[in-house]
Amino acid sequence: MLSFFRRIINSKAGVIVTFVVLGVIAIAFAAGDVTGLRGGTSGGLTGNYVVKVGGEKVSVADLESRMQSELQDARQQQPTITMADLIAQGGMQAALDRSVNSLALDEFGHDQGMIVSKRAVDGQIASIPGLRGPNGQFDPAIYQQLLQQRRLTDAQVRSDIARGLMAQQLILPTQGATQFPQKVALPYASLLLEKRDGRIGFIPAQAMDTGAAPSDAEIQAAYRRGIARYTVPQRRTVRYAIVTPDQVKARVAPTDQEIAQVYNEQKVRYAAVQKRDITQVVVLDQAGANALAAKVKGGAALADAARAAGLEPSIQKAMTKDAYRAATSAAAADAVFGAAKGAVVGPVRGALGWIVARVDTIADVPGKTLEQARPEIVAELTKQKQEQALRQIHDALDDSLARNTTFDEAVADQKLTGQQTQPLLTSGINPDAPGTPADPKLAPIVAAAFQMQEGDAAQLVPLGQDGGFALVALGRITPATPRPLAQVRDAVVADIRADRARAAARTLAAQVLAKVNKGMPLAQALAGAGRALPPPQAISAVRGQLAANPRGAQPGLVLMFSMVPGSAKMLEAPNKSGWLIVDLDRVTPGDARGNAQLVTGTRQDLARIVGREYVDQFARAVRNQVGVKTDTGALARVRAELSGANPAAGN
Repeated sequence: MLSFFRRIINSKAGVIVTFVVLGVIAIAFAAGDVTGLRGGTSGGLTGNYVVKVGGEKVSVADLESRMQSELQDARQQQPTITMADLIAQGGMQAALDRSVNSLALDEFGHDQGMIVSKRAVDGQIASIPGLRGPNGQFDPAIYQQLLQQRRLTDAQVRSDIARGLMAQQLILPTQGATQFPQKVALPYASLLLEKRDGRIGFIPAQAMDTGAAPSDAEIQAAYRRGIARYTVPQRRTVRYAIVTPDQVKARVAPTDQEIAQVYNEQKVRYAAVQKRDITQVVVLDQAGANALAAKVKGGAALADAARAAGLEPSIQKAMTKDAYRAATSAAAADAVFGAAKGAVVGPVRGALGWIVARVDTIADVPGKTLEQARPEIVAELTKQKQEQALRQIHDALDDSLARNTTFDEAVADQKLTGQQTQPLLTSGINPDAPGTPADPKLAPIVAAAFQMQEGDAAQLVPLGQDGGFALVALGRITPATPRPLAQVRDAVVADIRADRARAAARTLAAQVLAKVNKGMPLAQALAGAGRALPPPQAISAVRGQLAANPRGAQPGLVLMFSMVPGSAKMLEAPNKSGWLIVDLDRVTPGDARGNAQLVTGTRQDLARIVGREYVDQFARAVRNQVGVKTDTGALARVRAELSGANPAAGN
C-alpha cells in the first residue's frame, strides 16, 4: 500500500486518495494490512451501522464511502475492476477491518492517556506535496478545493490523520521489538535450497474429440446454464466536457507590457553574474583550520590534507556570491570571490565553523537583454496564466454546480463543448464494437461515471498532471442484459465443444495418472494414451525459485514442492487449456551452513513476519479490550447492494 501511496502523493489527483489512506497508513505500514480479524457479535446496533467499536460506530454510509475510495485505488492498478470483483477478492472485509482497527487503536490510545496534537495533524496536512501552491508552500485553497471534489470535510480528514498517528505510535514499537535467532533461521534458509527433480506432462484439451454437433436442446440448456457468459454487463453513457491548457492558450498570451514588467522585477536574475566551483573544508576549531590551511598552502592537496585530519571536503558547483554567502557567511563569500582561480582561502569564519576553501573554476555568465530573456519569460508567464485561467474556469463550474446548475447549463455558461459516449462498460469498451480499444484519455472520465448514481450532479474530474479537467455527468444506465440466443449461438456451440474437450482431457489425464502411480514411466503412459500428446518435460528447481517470480511460480512447480518423492499428481493447466501430470522423482535437501547472506536474509524476512504477527496479536488484544460488535445483517445488505443488487451502486 505504501508504494502506491508514494506514487500518487505527488499529484493533486493523488492527494484525494491520500486523505483516505492517511487514516490507516500506520496499520498498513506496520502490518501490511491487519485483515481477517473478526471481533464481537451482532447486537446493540441499528440498521444504519455495520459495526460498533467501543464508543464509536462505522455507519453504512462510512463503509460505502470507504469502498468507493478502495475501488478508485484498485483502478489505479486494474482499470477494469468492478466493485463486485473487489468485494469477491476480500476488499470489503479488508476495508472494514482497517477501519475497525483504526478506531480500536485510537480509543485504546486515548484510554492510556496518549494524545495527538493539532500541530502534528497540521504538519501532516501541510507536508503533502500535492497541496502546495506555486510558491512551494501549503495552499489552503487547493486543500479546500480537493475536499469539495471528494465530498470530504476538514474534520473527517483531521480525524483520519489523528487516528493514523495514534496507531503509528502504538504499532511501530510493537513491530520494532522483533527478534529472531540465527539458529532458528538456519533450517528455514536450508529449506530454500531444497532441490526437486521430476517430469511434467501435458494433456491439451485441443487434442480431444468433441463429438457430434450439439443438438438444439443441448444448446438451449447450455445457454440457460451459462447465461452469465452471454450477458452484457451494465453499460453507461457518459456526458462530458474537457478543459485543457491548450483550450485557454489563445487567451493567455503574455503581452509586451507583462513581459517587460517581469523583466524589470527580476533584473537581478538576468544580470551578468560570476559563478565559481569551490572545494571547501569546514573545521570546528580555528587552530585545526590554521593547521589545515598551512599544509595546503605549503603544497599539500586540500582533499588529502582534509582526510588526513579526519575531515571530508565538499565541492560547491556553480555558486554565485549571493548563494555562497547564504550558505556560509559574508566574510567567507568576500574572501572566496575576491581570490583568483586556484587560490587557497582561509581560514575564514563561516556559519558552522572555520572554512578553508580553494577556488577551482571561475565562469563569467553574461547578462540577458529583454529580447534574450523574452522566450524564457513568455514560457513562464504562459504557464502561470494558463494555470490561473484553468483555475478560474474550474472554480466557476464548481460554484455553478453548488447552485444545482445542470450539465447543459454549466457547459453553455463556460462556452465548452459537450460530448457523449456510446454505452460503455467499466473498461471503457463499447460492447457493440469489441474490436475498438478503449480510449485511454477517457479512462478517468468513465471511472468517475461508474461511481455516480442516477440523479447525482455533474462532477469535476482531474485529467493528467497539466491542470486539465473534465466536467462529467451520468447519461443513461443500461442494466446488464443477456444477449439473445440467436446472437450468441456460435459462441454457445464453441463453449459446449470446449467443455467436452476439457472433460475428455480430464478423463484421459486421470487414466494416465493411475498408470504412473502404479509404476509406469510418465513418458510410456503418455505415449500409450491413444492420442498424439507432447512428450513429458524434465523439471528441476530449488524451493527458493517459488518466490523468485513476482508474477507467481508456475502451478506445476508449486505442486511439485507439495508432493512426496515417487508420487504423481494432476492439476488443471492455466487458462483451462488442459491438464498437467506432475511426476516427482527425488528430493535433495538443502544446506545453508556457510551461506551467511542467505541465512541473514532469511532471518530478516522471518523477523518481519514475526513483527506482523506481533502487530496482529496486539490489534486482536486491543479489539477485545475495546469491544467490537458487528451487525451482520447490515453488513450483508451493504455487500449485496455494492455487489450489484442495486445496479446503480458501485459498478
